[in-house]
Amino acid sequence: MALKGNLKDFGITQLLNLINLARKTGTLYLANNEEKAYLCFREGRMVYASLEGHEVSLPTLLQESGKLTAEQARVVERNMAGKSDRDIALMLIQAGHIQQQDVTKSVQQHTLDLVYRVFSWNEGTFRFEPAQLPIQGRMTTSIALENIIMEGSRRLKEWERLQDEVPELDVALKFAERPTTPLRDINLTVEEWRVISFVNPRNTIRQIAQYNSMSEFQIRKIVYSLLQAGLVEIIRRPRAVPAVPTAGARGRAKEKMRTAPQMRRPAVKRGLIRKLIDRIREL
Repeated sequence: MALKGNLKDFGITQLLNLINLARKTGTLYLANNEEKAYLCFREGRMVYASLEGHEVSLPTLLQESGKLTAEQARVVERNMAGKSDRDIALMLIQAGHIQQQDVTKSVQQHTLDLVYRVFSWNEGTFRFEPAQLPIQGRMTTSIALENIIMEGSRRLKEWERLQDEVPELDVALKFAERPTTPLRDINLTVEEWRVISFVNPRNTIRQIAQYNSMSEFQIRKIVYSLLQAGLVEIIRRPRAVPAVPTAGARGRAKEKMRTAPQMRRPAVKRGLIRKLIDRIREL
């Protein structure tokens, strides 16, 4: 018999604790107003996770982890269509493209990223189906739930703090005219550089996150770090008083929507980025 209920009454942490203590095997189905996910367990250990809209094939996962090039991933996808993850991994290992630990680490990290994403869900429904494991053909992992619960709880607290520091995502960023951090002390991660490359008054934080396939937690953490370093500033747009549009205004609005600019990278003449690049070359 399935265990089901509301996440307001029984949270993610409590559910994982229950599955861990009872050493349960089965699948936990989760849903909120916007997303659906399912987490698979074998004898109380996490083995697989899937989030609707974020399913990726093994070649794509290895490409995102930097283990395969985009061209290699495309070739594997084409030549190994219909094959299981295990068959694909075995072929890549035998061909010398990757090692077993590359697959293990990539799958484990992807699983953890999805699990930590649902930790912030405090509304929605859950249903646990014992003995059900819809993972045929997929590469699985095996992670102790104690570690997931501890790290997930820590991230949840950090998430709450980040929501206070960066409450809105539908605002844009601009480069600070006078960075508060000396250039010699700036040490950006790859992810921070990816965000920096799209800092433009026309790009909202949410758009930057979507373009780089980042979760709200990831983008808030990076933006907060850049704000703390004094590299960027949030553009606070004044709230406009809504007016009743005329027929002509409605037509112009529709035309603007059709011709709305796509994601824009900042102009090449950015002074701050130039200085950063020059500084890196000097090191």
